[in-house]
Order: sequence, then structure tokens, then C-alpha cells
Amino acid sequence: MTDTFPHTTTTAADPAGTTILEDSAVTHRAPVGAFELRWSLDAPLSLVVPTSTLAGRDAIGLVEVFSASEQRARTSQAYWRSAVGERLRVQGSHVVTEAGASKAIVVQQDSVSGLEVRTTVTAPTAARAVRIEHEVRNAGREPVVVTAIASATIGFGADSRDLDEIQWGTAAGEWLAENRWREIPVRDVLPELSLDLHGQDGRGHASLTSHGAWSSGEHVPCGYLARSDGEALMWQIEASAGWHVDLCQTLGGGVLSLLGPTDLEHQFAHELLPGEIFAAVPVAVAVSADAVEGAVAELTHYRRWLRGEAQQQELPVVYNDFMNTLMGQPSTEKLMPLVRRAAEAGAEVFCIDAGWFADPAVGDWWSTVGEWREAASRFPGGGMKRVIDEIHRLGMAPGLWLEPEVVGVDSPAAATLPDEAFFQRHGRRVQEHSRYHLDFRHPAARAHLDATVDHLVEEFGISYLKLDYNINPGAGTEHNAAGAGDGLLAHTRAFRDWLVRVQQRHPSLRIENCSSGAMRADYSLLAVTHLQSTSDQQDFRLYPPIAASAPASILPEQCGNWAYPAREMDDEETVFSLVTGLSGRLYLSGFLDDLRADQRARIAEAVSLHKSLRDDLTETVPFWPRGLPEWSAETVSLGLRSATEDLVFVWDRTDAPASFLLPGVGEAEVLFPADGAPWGLLPTTGGLSVTTPAGIGARVLRVNRG
Repeated sequence: MTDTFPHTTTTAADPAGTTILEDSAVTHRAPVGAFELRWSLDAPLSLVVPTSTLAGRDAIGLVEVFSASEQRARTSQAYWRSAVGERLRVQGSHVVTEAGASKAIVVQQDSVSGLEVRTTVTAPTAARAVRIEHEVRNAGREPVVVTAIASATIGFGADSRDLDEIQWGTAAGEWLAENRWREIPVRDVLPELSLDLHGQDGRGHASLTSHGAWSSGEHVPCGYLARSDGEALMWQIEASAGWHVDLCQTLGGGVLSLLGPTDLEHQFAHELLPGEIFAAVPVAVAVSADAVEGAVAELTHYRRWLRGEAQQQELPVVYNDFMNTLMGQPSTEKLMPLVRRAAEAGAEVFCIDAGWFADPAVGDWWSTVGEWREAASRFPGGGMKRVIDEIHRLGMAPGLWLEPEVVGVDSPAAATLPDEAFFQRHGRRVQEHSRYHLDFRHPAARAHLDATVDHLVEEFGISYLKLDYNINPGAGTEHNAAGAGDGLLAHTRAFRDWLVRVQQRHPSLRIENCSSGAMRADYSLLAVTHLQSTSDQQDFRLYPPIAASAPASILPEQCGNWAYPAREMDDEETVFSLVTGLSGRLYLSGFLDDLRADQRARIAEAVSLHKSLRDDLTETVPFWPRGLPEWSAETVSLGLRSATEDLVFVWDRTDAPASFLLPGVGEAEVLFPADGAPWGLLPTTGGLSVTTPAGIGARVLRVNRG
């Protein structure tokens, strides 16, 4: 893209417009929400929090740019002190106030490379958080190959001794074991080096890195720094492609760097011809004096602002036939009883999952995906439309599973689409687990899926799509890209744009970002989709720590938590599964037609309760009475706080009678189940004392804060 940046000598401190950067001793300041941008003639733009000694230090450049010809100005292993970044100087700035947010725009230039960086820092009014975006323009005469951009580089700690008091919080991801948060001392990864004695900054680093196209497959693209006095800084990286988090230490404290894809970690390189512009990956940073939960609350407010109009969508109860049910083998015979029972339970969307397109005589459908036409043999006597019509007749909206970015090697689409419409490495299509990966930069790929969605909406009245993403194709595609990671990033951006355009054509369409059970759960996609399946975990005993931790990185109203009661479950086990569903967006599955009458009554009770609570979900912020749960925790809890009350979800995973404390929780009543085995709830000093009978159990508690 070729463009020019508008330049102005107006500073935020003097928005009327005459302040010129002339005195190198003067620090210019531009407040933006709880943050402040600072710069001088002798230093690049930095981001600080004026009220905090944890977050932000002067002279730590906010943006770092690494190129193939110039890496660091001082050698190290960290993504800090790039040669270009150290030379950037502010040319002009201005502040824009708009509905719900304030925005500071600053243009910097490096006179050596010719690179210009236009930085936009947006602060939503409702959150102590900012969104940071950069556009890098080649204003020189020679091409520049960019190999990494630090979207946010922030100093933390007032000096090196401060690092002794700071904790680093991160969350591991894994299929079936998502959102496993842990907290370690920063000193565990940045050891004391006596830097004062050596008179220079450290050269090592600690890092987290994504690999391939599952942005949350190994680590959640979100984390925090926290201090015992309650100061906390939390971030999220809004990328569906590669991302990287880096910590290093300096003479003056620590440095946090947040990046999109990089050369070393992701095979990323992007060639900027003269006049061209490249957009770095956006990141968000939130701060709070109320510890980690306070920072999560601020990031929660920010995420709602980011979603914009999508945040106003209705929150229907969805039944899906996959989990512990048909498992990708739907048919008219199997679906009809489930449709009737789902309607009786109060479901508002019935989603037919994978397999609807595959001839059962062929065998496994995995390698045949991509044509997206119904398999007539699965739906005799009227086709799939007969099932869809029954869904409509019973007052539900029909939904379908789709995996738009893949084409199986045995699909007819693999032969009809050109090679250029697929990921390629070294001149050949990328194949992963018997599938090719479409490249949404190519018009043939987009046209193929446009025709698919238009057909499903117009022919069947589909208003819900569960979009899956079950392969990780590696570094990306080298076709029309300077590096494979560059191709992957460009594809993910094109896919996101496609999602937006699809919803513009079909405004009533709701889209679930399933992504192999939260393997690609990031706010590049979640900002433009409606629901996130939080896991593919089929063991209801293992699900609670996933569901309880999910709101740290996903909005509560987007957390699709599966509840799949089975006939062999007793009442407490049925309740246990339903409490998991109730702790976010209730996402139903299971053989409802095979359940006992008492189980169906429990489901109807849960659905009715969820409908009475769901509108308030969009105003809640999460908290954790017993802390973010460990994977093997016997007792798991999650709180959702609204203006007038708290909902607390509690799971006891022990077989023996249990007794435990919910710190900070006051007098409570059991909201669900209405008539289950009694739990002892006794307000005491420091919280709510809970006793449970033998066997696993779960409850939804209401805490009225008066």
C-alpha cells in the first residue's frame, strides 16, 4: 500500500497548534486515558503510566523496528534497542476525541533508513487501557525488509531491585487443557546480574512465542506483570498469526516487549518498497492498582469497547449435536429426536455439526471437506432441508459447522481451485493431516467461501455458523510474501476482513469462533465474532478449570462452555456439567432424547436460569475467590460481578466430603440447583465457609452485596 502520513507540529500539550520541538531538554507529554506519551528531541516516543512505578519509564521507546540490514543498536537477545527504534524522533502529533474514547496520533521518523512510524494510541473512556497501533511507511528511496516490530515496548520497575517484587503471569494452552494460568517471580527468568557493577544493560531475555497458526495453541496471547502492593499491568496481542512476548532487564529495571511475528521465531519478513505502508499487529495494555483481578476487569471493559456493535448482539442458547453425541455423524434419523428435545429444553439455536457434507459410505470425512454441499445419503426423504425445516418449525434458528480455511486432499475443490489459492512452501501446496490450507488473499479462495455461505443462508436459512480450524499449517505461505510468516499474517488479516464482509451481507448471521476448541482464541477474531467454544474437553470433570479461567482472556458473554449431560450421570453429576455451562454462555449438547425425565428437568431449569441471567453477562467482570485455578485443583471457583450482585460458580471435584473457604465472598444463596443436596454455606471472617457432602458437586451461588 502506498500512502503519505499527514504531519503536524501540533503537540497534545498544545492542541491549538503552535508548539515546535526545538529544545532537547523539554519533555513533551500527551495524556491519553490513564497513560501518557512522552518524547523529546533526544529521545523517541515512550509510554508511561504517571501514577505507577510498575508500568512505564521515560526513554524506553514504545516502538522498535528491526530490519534485515539493521537489527539492534546494542547486541542482546532481547527485542529492545533496535537501531531504527533508537533513531526515531517525533515529527508531530495531535489528539482526537471521539465518542467513547480519546486518541493520540504521533508520527516519528528515522532519517537514516527513511522509515516513518505513525503511532495511534486509543484510550476507551470506560477502561484504564489503551490500544496501540503502528503503521510503518518507507519514506526513503530504497526497499527496506522489516523482520520484526515491537508493537509495545514498556519499561517496568523503578530500578533493578524492583524486579525482586514483580510476578509474571502467563497461561499455557493445549487442546483439551486450555487457559492454564500460572504466576512466577520475574527473578526466576531474569536473574540478578549485578548490572550496576558492569555499568551496562543485560543481554539475555525471557520469552513466550506462538508457533504456526494456532495463536492460543501453546500460550494464551495475554499475560500480566504484578507487584505485591497491588499494581498490575496486563496485555493482550491481537494477532491470529505469530506473536512473541519478551522480557529483559536493564540498569534501570525491566523491559516488556509485545510483538507480532518475527524473523527468528516465525520466519517473518516483509519488504517495504518506497512509499509502501505496513501495519504492525495491534496490542492492548491495561493497568490497575487493584491487583491482577483489577487489570482483568480493565481489559474486560476494553474488549467490550473493541467489539463495538457486535457487543449488542443477542445471546441465544445454542444446542450443538457434536460433543459426546453424534461426533460428526449426523443424519435425519439421529437428528430429529435431538431437535425436538432441544426445543423442549429451551434452546434457541440448533447447530448441526461436522459430517453433514460427507457420504457415510466413503468413511472418514476428514480428507473430503471443502465442497460444502449436503450428503444426500445422510438425509433421505427430503434432504437436510427437512431437518432445517423442523428446526424452524419448533422455533429455533438453524446452524451449521463449517471449516472454511481448509480443503481436504480428496475434495473436488482441491482440483478445481488454483494452486495460488492455497498456502505454498517452496513452490508446492502445504499439506497437513490430509488437508490443504486456503489463502484468503486470493480471490478464488474468497469467492469459493462466499458462494458457500450465500448458498447456506439463502437455501436453508442458516443464521449460525460454527467455524472450526483443526490444522496448524506451520509457518505459513511464501507465495507473494517475503517470508512464510508474512504470508500467514496477511492471510489471517484477509480472513478477518472476509468475516466482516460476510456479516455485512448477512447481518443476522452469528459466527462462532470454535477453532478446534479455542486453539485460535484471540481478539483479532473475537472482536468480529460472537462466541468462542472454550474447549473440546469431553470429560466433564476436567472442564471446570478451563471454564473458570477462560474469562481472563475471553469476555464472559463469549465463553461458550459445553454442558453435555449423559444418561449414566446421577443428579449431582448432571448438575456439575450444567454449572460449567452456566458459568459463561450455556452451550448444550448430549443425547437429550436418551435422558431421564429428572435430567431433562434439570436442563430446563438451567436454561431458564441462564436466560434470566444472560443480559447481565455483558456487564459483569470476572474474579476468582480462590485464585485462578490450577489444572488439578480439587476446588474450582469463578465469580462474575455485576453492579448489584455477584454470581459465584463452585465445583468440588473430590469424592469425599469437603470443607473450604471462598475468600471475600459474603452471605450467599444457592441459585442452582433449586433442590439439590444441601451444601453448608456459613459467612465467616474472611469469606464464606463451604461444606459439601461426599461425591463431586457444583453450585451456582448468588451473593447480594446490598
